[in-house]
Amino acid sequence: MRKTLTTLAAALSAMALLAACGGDDSEDAAPAAQQTPAAASPVTLKIGASPVPHADILRFVQDNLAKDAGLNLDIVEYTDYIQPNVALSEGDLDGNYFQHLPYLESQEESQGYDFDHYEGVHIEPYAAYSKKIQDVAELPQQGKVGITNDPSNQARALDLLVKAGVITLKDTGDKDPTIFDIDSNTKDLEFVETDPEQLPRTLDDFDLAIINGNYALEAGLNPAEDSLLIESGEGNPYSNFLAVRTEDKSNPALLKLDELLHSPQVKEFIETKWPAGEVLPAF
Repeated sequence: MRKTLTTLAAALSAMALLAACGGDDSEDAAPAAQQTPAAASPVTLKIGASPVPHADILRFVQDNLAKDAGLNLDIVEYTDYIQPNVALSEGDLDGNYFQHLPYLESQEESQGYDFDHYEGVHIEPYAAYSKKIQDVAELPQQGKVGITNDPSNQARALDLLVKAGVITLKDTGDKDPTIFDIDSNTKDLEFVETDPEQLPRTLDDFDLAIINGNYALEAGLNPAEDSLLIESGEGNPYSNFLAVRTEDKSNPALLKLDELLHSPQVKEFIETKWPAGEVLPAF
């Protein structure tokens, strides 16, 4: 896949250069300024993504913007957070769109990935849900709280509970806190670590579950309307972006895709499809 991407991008650049140098001297030849990459065969990019909202956004780009930009998107959906980075590192993908910076950094540290990324495209506010209570003040003594087993998002989930006055945390310095860093837990809540994709399916088992935005949306939960606690979008450091191998960050086709993801059309699409703020543009 890496070789294919490089070859196609080189061909695209060569054709643009030929047009600019006057490869056709006839009076009928279009001026270089009027020629676009779309006139040549489009460059296909294979991009891994979570189904919602990432793949939805990519499909909007494919259906409305990609052709005129000389791109074709092959969108591969993943329902977990592990395989998209494995596939990217092995060259099976040209990029992936599912993660935020704290998660990417934790994966680079633990797995040794050599990745880079562009700017954030959207934010999925993290939120807490319950089918048993209407307010976090109603959490029972020794209640059960479902929480992700992913360290970067576990810190994010705990921060929601700290801001709601449910728990306090020890000062961990620069280290992301985990459930083992809980200092005050006056209700003696039991925290149950679970794979993040399982939390919506097991919501009935908990008094409260703190769920990633994409998995909540897939399960029909609206973070802006159904949650008891929700993170603010303002100053939120968890924007999701297009990640690529470091060696490919300057590839023209990937740069073009990132440009499309930050276009006014994509911003309008996000705001229209998720009007309650369950997904927020990050630009």
